[in-house]
Amino acid sequence: MKVYKLLNLKYVFLLLLCCSIPFKLFSQKKTQTNEFWENVRFSGGFGLSFGDGFFSGTLSPGAIYQFNEKLGIGLRVSGTYNSLKNAYNSTIFGASVISIFNPIDILQVSSEFEYASVNQNYDNPIFQDRNYWVPALYLGLGYRTNNIVFGIRYDALYDRDKSIYADPVSPFVTFFF
Repeated sequence: MKVYKLLNLKYVFLLLLCCSIPFKLFSQKKTQTNEFWENVRFSGGFGLSFGDGFFSGTLSPGAIYQFNEKLGIGLRVSGTYNSLKNAYNSTIFGASVISIFNPIDILQVSSEFEYASVNQNYDNPIFQDRNYWVPALYLGLGYRTNNIVFGIRYDALYDRDKSIYADPVSPFVTFFF
């Protein structure tokens, strides 16, 4: 149990460290507040799936500070609710640090460290309810057109028993405002 708590503390520390890097970079630039907000782009993702007693919904708003045309760093929060009638329901809440790089106008390379809390509740007493934290490190590649990015990402920290996706490779769509 002590090892589990130490691992949780390690991931919390890593998330806090990653969150502090963009603010340190921002503080070194001497600009007016208005100029700062001109470089912030808001993003959002969503997911919806349903059928035959199953429902899943996800929202993930975020903000990215665009240092220049090629590099941006930001934060994202996410929330997911899943349920299967007469079987289970789960909630997932996470926070992440994301970096994006556009080597050419239509290509986006991204990395995202996410730390999420998973709560699974089963209707059948033979299954034990679970509450745990899980880290993920997504490495992505996307096609960018205007303010939309379509891509695929790979979870380098994938754990078959704990990760929130069934597979380490997953598609994504992100909208920037």
